[in-house]
Amino acid sequence: MTTETLFRTHLILGYVAWLLCFGVYVWPRLKVMDRLEAHRAIATLHSFRFFGLVFILPGVVSPDLPASFATFAAWGDFATGVLAMLALLTVRIRPLFWLFVVAFNLAGAVDIIVDYYNAIQSGLAAHAEWFGSTYAIPIIYVPLLMITHISAFYLLARPRAGADAVALAGAA
Repeated sequence: MTTETLFRTHLILGYVAWLLCFGVYVWPRLKVMDRLEAHRAIATLHSFRFFGLVFILPGVVSPDLPASFATFAAWGDFATGVLAMLALLTVRIRPLFWLFVVAFNLAGAVDIIVDYYNAIQSGLAAHAEWFGSTYAIPIIYVPLLMITHISAFYLLARPRAGADAVALAGAA
């Protein structure tokens, strides 16, 4: 089996495994949670995205890892992680919290999509060894991140219920 086939198989199975796990254990709880608490849980997961800076850490990834991929991936993850942390820090200031929730989800989803594009353009799947010890990030961590971004967008778009609806009606 070629490196490219193995990498793509790992990536697809990473999504399948996380979708199965998420669908059974996480999503049922998230969709019935208070809206704020659900987004707070998602932000907590994404607050660890500072770890993406490892893509530009000398000695961890191969020097052959294309800078077009590594630099954007590293700083996109870092920005998303900081925005998620800001959401968590501003949870008591609701308008700011919601602004940061939208910001980190948009930044994070765009980061992942652009990372996929850059990876395809640079032929990264055929040279997965360039990831070195970071190989697990795109295979295990990224699928969960993308699934939670999609879930967050769904939760943001769905009609508000309970206290959220009452608060909005009172404000109007």
